[in-house]
Amino acid sequence: MKISWHPCYAHPLPIGHRFPMQKYDLLPGVLLKEGYIAHGDLHQPEEISDELLLKVHSADYLCKLIELRLDRQEERRSGFPQSTALIKREKIIMQGTVDCVDFAFNDGISLNVAGGTHHAFRDRAEGFCLLNDIALAAVYAKEKYKLDKILVVDLDVHQGNGTASIFAQDQQVFTFSMHGKNNYPMHKETSDMDIPLEDGTTDETYLILLRDTLDKILTNFEAQLIIYQCGVDVLASDKLGRMALSIDACLKRDELVFQKAQELNAPVVCAMGGGYSENIDIIVEAHANTFRLASDICSISYFKK
Repeated sequence: MKISWHPCYAHPLPIGHRFPMQKYDLLPGVLLKEGYIAHGDLHQPEEISDELLLKVHSADYLCKLIELRLDRQEERRSGFPQSTALIKREKIIMQGTVDCVDFAFNDGISLNVAGGTHHAFRDRAEGFCLLNDIALAAVYAKEKYKLDKILVVDLDVHQGNGTASIFAQDQQVFTFSMHGKNNYPMHKETSDMDIPLEDGTTDETYLILLRDTLDKILTNFEAQLIIYQCGVDVLASDKLGRMALSIDACLKRDELVFQKAQELNAPVVCAMGGGYSENIDIIVEAHANTFRLASDICSISYFKK
C-alpha cells in the first residue's frame, strides 16, 4: 500500500495558528513504529505541473497564487500567510493525491497523509485550501483511466463547497458531502447529495445516515473510483466540529466506505482532511485508524478475483 508523504507537509506557521501542522510529521511516525507501514511504502511526490492545475483552476487565479499576489482579504480567507514555500507545499500535496490514483488502481487503496482541500474553488482559496486535490485527482482519473463514474465521498464536518462548485455541471463526478448544517461555510454550495447534520449528532444517527445514503447513491451510480475525504473534525473533541462522534464511530465510518468500495471493486483514494481537537494525539490516533484499516484490507487482497 503506497502512501504519499513529504517533509514539507508540516509547513511552519506563526505561533498560535490554529491549524495543527505537526500531525503531518506525527502520523507517519506512529504508523512506522506500529509496523502498519514500512519506509518503502512512503512515496515523496514532486510538484504538480501547471498544465494539470489549469484543468481545474483558472489561469488568473493560478498566476496570482504563484506570484504571491493575493490581497489581504484573499489571504485571510485562505487561512495561511502566503509564501513561496507554502505554494510549493500545496503543489506537492496536489501531486501526492494525483499519484494516489495510480497507486489505488494497483493496490485497491492509497492514501495521502495531507490533502482533502475541498474548500478551494476554481478561482479562489478558502478555509486552509488553496488548490483542490480532490478535483485534480478526479480529472486525472477521468482522462488517464477513461472513467465516467467517480464518486467523491466527503465526510469532513465542513461541506466540500469548492469541490461541489467545480463539478456542478459534470455528470461523471458525483459529489456527496455529509457535514455540519450550522458549520463553516455559512453559504453552502449544492453537491449532488448533501446531508446536513445537526449540532451534537451522535454515533448511531451518523452511521445509519451514512450507510443508508451510500446505499442510495450506489444503487444508481456504480462508481469506478471513490475519492474519500476523511476529515476527523467530526469528533466530539474537535474545537471546530460541533459533532459528538467517538473515535470508534469514526473508524466504523471508514469501514462503511471501504466496504462499499470493495463491493463495487472500486479503488479508493483517501485524502486526510481536517481535525482540530485540542489534544494532537487524538487527531493523530483518529487519522491513524484510517491507515491501519486500509493496511489490513490491502494485506488480505483488496480486489475481487
